[in-house]
Amino acid sequence: MTSISNQNRTALLPMVICCALFFIFGFVTWANGTLIPFLKLALDLETDLQAFFVTFASYIAYFFLALPSSWILQKIGFKNGLVLGMVILGIGSLIFIPAADNRSYGLFLTGIFIQGSAMALLQTAVNPYLSIIGPIDSAAARISIAGLCNKGAGVLVPIIFGVLFLKNSAETTAKINATTDINAKNAILDELLQRVHTPYIVLAIVFVLFAILIKFVNLPEVEAEEDVLDEVSNVKVKSSIFQYPHLFLGAFAIFCCVAVEVMAGDGIATYGRELNINPNIVRFSTSFTLICMLVGYVIGIIAIPKIISQQMALRICAILGVTLTFISAFSTGNVSFYSVALLGLANSLMWPAIFPLGIKGLGRFTKTGSAIMIMGIAGGALVLPIYGFLKDSLSIDFQHAFLYTLLPAYLYIIYFAVKGHKAGAKKI
Repeated sequence: MTSISNQNRTALLPMVICCALFFIFGFVTWANGTLIPFLKLALDLETDLQAFFVTFASYIAYFFLALPSSWILQKIGFKNGLVLGMVILGIGSLIFIPAADNRSYGLFLTGIFIQGSAMALLQTAVNPYLSIIGPIDSAAARISIAGLCNKGAGVLVPIIFGVLFLKNSAETTAKINATTDINAKNAILDELLQRVHTPYIVLAIVFVLFAILIKFVNLPEVEAEEDVLDEVSNVKVKSSIFQYPHLFLGAFAIFCCVAVEVMAGDGIATYGRELNINPNIVRFSTSFTLICMLVGYVIGIIAIPKIISQQMALRICAILGVTLTFISAFSTGNVSFYSVALLGLANSLMWPAIFPLGIKGLGRFTKTGSAIMIMGIAGGALVLPIYGFLKDSLSIDFQHAFLYTLLPAYLYIIYFAVKGHKAGAKKI
């Protein structure tokens, strides 16, 4: 397998494959936004907190599987790692079939966890690859291009799955609530769950076919940066990954970044229902958020690094996030609802800026550092359960619970954008 040595340009074929993978990541990940209300309805779950375990099962896999994924990639290689990840993704999708047939929430969560495990492997491989197939200072622009594919899929999946899974959901909910016969109620729920079969069988087939394609496509390896040497002694300055504080601060920034993305993307439907927004609008609410993210990615592609730096883009986005969070928490109706959707714009350039800043200068530790950054995706596992706990268990007003959940995350991202990404720089 050939190696890309010219870092002054971006290799086209790897970029295309990365964009296709990001589209798949987006499709699987943002399906959660539809699965939350669908499974709450179809499995007759009692609280939003229970339904939010959909995102917990998906994102917690990154925490447990990111470092093992780094080890797997070192053993079997980048390309074989992608093939394995796609096959596992297909297996996770197929588990939805017996889960629907047995009306088992546990099996659904197992399938979602397996999908998350596959994406931990895939993301551990693809994100550093995308960051270093061209100049590191323009990595945010490349990740923004891939992000267009990711969030483009995210825009499509709520529309497609919203039609497939949540069609006539208001009427179905009314029918379930009005039915006193347990057998009749079970028949309605069983019919609902049958909607899962065809989409997830098709997804499994697509994932396996893409794995076969990757196997036969020539994807050049990218060599990591050289270790930093002392100018006088010519000795390696850093001998341990723990000597890079900006990496760990970056991993927590990713934790916060994914948390606010999930809250705005997957939580907006629940938030909209609390505001009594029209159900026909609410079922497409994740798409509204992701359209805003697409706008942000386009801005990033145009502006970074020609007009603004990655760091400045991150600061602007985080400050906008704080502003919109306050507006949503202290307004009502459509203003509050669409303020949450606009958080997609605020969140858009966070991952593209944070990831390259977090792995910058790691040299031979780049692969392990990438895995540590990917572990931060676990932030998506906790944010909705925390919101649900504040709202359902502590009886905090849902808008105040929204504020308490998001504000600390945005404030930390501002810190990382201003100071955290430079931690330890004087020692390099």
